[in-house]
Amino acid sequence: MSGAELLRRYYAAFNAGDWDGMAALLTEDVAHDVNQGGRETGRAAFRAFLDRMAHHYAERVEDLVVMESADGARAAAEFTIHGRYLVTDSGLPEARGQTYALPVGAFFEIAGGKIARVTNFYNLKEWIAQVG
Repeated sequence: MSGAELLRRYYAAFNAGDWDGMAALLTEDVAHDVNQGGRETGRAAFRAFLDRMAHHYAERVEDLVVMESADGARAAAEFTIHGRYLVTDSGLPEARGQTYALPVGAFFEIAGGKIARVTNFYNLKEWIAQVG
């Protein structure tokens, strides 16, 4: 499967709320660079991150565009994340069911037909302005 197809499956699983399906597409030692945060390592840590996020946010990826390097070792995705802020997240504004839409860029390393690194970027200040 190409890197582009791998990413399409990854985001289809995301939109379906299929966290186990997403995790199955990752290497065991996946590196996850959290937006404006640190790096988490491992499939179990990524799965725990998804659970935390699902507790605080209901999100859907739309307008997905996927790009892949010629050698298939790297891929990128650009999309709009549409969401609803469900439960207050630590250090962030109070949740009251606010909705938001943000452009997101995500970058991936691919190894052995699986995702070995996920790096996400979005404008946190814009998100705060939309929910604040």
